[in-house]
Amino acid sequence: MTLSIWFSLLMICMLGAMSPGPSLAVVAKHSLASGRLHGIVTSWAHAIGVGVYALLTLLGLAVVLKQSPTVFTFISYAGAAYLAYLGVNALRSKGGVAAKLSAGKKARLREAARDGLMISLLNPKLALFFLALFSQFVAVGTEITSRSIIVATPLLVDGLWYTFIAFVLSNPKVLDKLRTKAKLIDQLSGVVLILLAIRVVIQA
Repeated sequence: MTLSIWFSLLMICMLGAMSPGPSLAVVAKHSLASGRLHGIVTSWAHAIGVGVYALLTLLGLAVVLKQSPTVFTFISYAGAAYLAYLGVNALRSKGGVAAKLSAGKKARLREAARDGLMISLLNPKLALFFLALFSQFVAVGTEITSRSIIVATPLLVDGLWYTFIAFVLSNPKVLDKLRTKAKLIDQLSGVVLILLAIRVVIQA
């Protein structure tokens, strides 16, 4: 793999990671509610899910999904269901984020990791991303080194980007400004997640 091809892959992965969506909402939720460590755990669990998609694409997932629309439809609806589940929980929490910020209560790290991993594995946007863009790089490198780079690049880009988000949102100065609006943020995040779920169902 040449440097120019890798740079193209890097740019595409950066654009994919930075696009707002359910992943950002989940990382923001854990960063605001439970602090920096939970946000970082969510970020890298999400990155692992991205790496799984990259690896599966490398192993032929693109061919399978193109030949089996039913598989992609199942992934889409499963992702929508999980988004709706997260959204409903946020709405039912009645200001849970606000309570956790003021009382110092934190979610379990395994819950943060679960949400980060599941929101990536059940996100049809990721499947579409790798099908439409990432899969074109699979044929570029056939040796182990090139394939390792192809899988590692989106994983690291995703993990580093959301780690940056977690650091920003868990900054004490930022939290002080958001503390009084935590209940509103909790409700808005629930609405956003549910709307994203509806959009996924409509587009499926």
